[in-house]
Amino acid sequence: MTSITRNLPWFVVDLGTAVIGEKCYSSLVENLNIGDVECLKYSLSKGLGLGIVVGGSIMKVPQLLLILSAQSARGLSFSAHALETLSYAITTAYSYRNNFPFSTYGENLFLMIQNTLITLLIIYFPSTALRQTQDSTGKLILTSLAAVASGAALYLMPTETLALLQLGTLPLSLFSKVPQIAQNARARSTGQLSAFAVISQIVGCLARLFTTATEVGDPIVSAGFALALLLNSVLGVQMWMYWGKDGKETYSKTTIGVVSEKEKEDWAPERRGRVDVVVTPKSSPVPRHTASPSGRKWSRKID
Repeated sequence: MTSITRNLPWFVVDLGTAVIGEKCYSSLVENLNIGDVECLKYSLSKGLGLGIVVGGSIMKVPQLLLILSAQSARGLSFSAHALETLSYAITTAYSYRNNFPFSTYGENLFLMIQNTLITLLIIYFPSTALRQTQDSTGKLILTSLAAVASGAALYLMPTETLALLQLGTLPLSLFSKVPQIAQNARARSTGQLSAFAVISQIVGCLARLFTTATEVGDPIVSAGFALALLLNSVLGVQMWMYWGKDGKETYSKTTIGVVSEKEKEDWAPERRGRVDVVVTPKSSPVPRHTASPSGRKWSRKID
């Protein structure tokens, strides 16, 4: 069997050594040493990392399509996505400047790009209340310029400062998710939030905890993924709780006005066992002859 694995085509050998290194390729593939635990863990981490990078490149595409198809960003928090984008940008810059393997942080680059587009769409499709008063074009230009300036600043920033910013992504992750969680709780709906994106982020954070511990060993990065896992799990629970609820109240007409379905539910216990009878008042008859205030009867003289 080893005679076959040691004579694989050159492009397979090059790909294998590029992904898991010559040592682990020789041990696992050429010598079929499945007892090499260290190389097994490293290879598994590499495979998961590459899978996360590929998945991250399309993770928020369903969210983008939802917004475009509905022509609405209802239920999405601008501050949450802006802070989340900044967090992705800092992690990408920190990992790149520290020469971490691309498979351990690559999805942050793709998620940063996709999140930037989502943030711009939230501005482009404001809520109905703000649609008449908000200057969308001006805010789009300012946000785009701020994104470019932030990217340039992170690229030119000293490594020591980036380390402090990476530490700051812990509270940043907290503040980026809390507005979205609070908005969902207020509206009792997740609006246009994509279930695919939320579930993918939960799975991705679980895998990233393993790959970071195996390949990088940076406690700051690991703590960031642990906090992100917790907050994404809260969003996942909200998706399950509010599934099928679009946040819009339906209304029905009654004899006393317009009553929402929620108000009907609130009144239900009080009205149980009662029968309401509505009596329509009769209109007063219109008299054929109207007497004058003085009581006189008027007649017309005929010659």
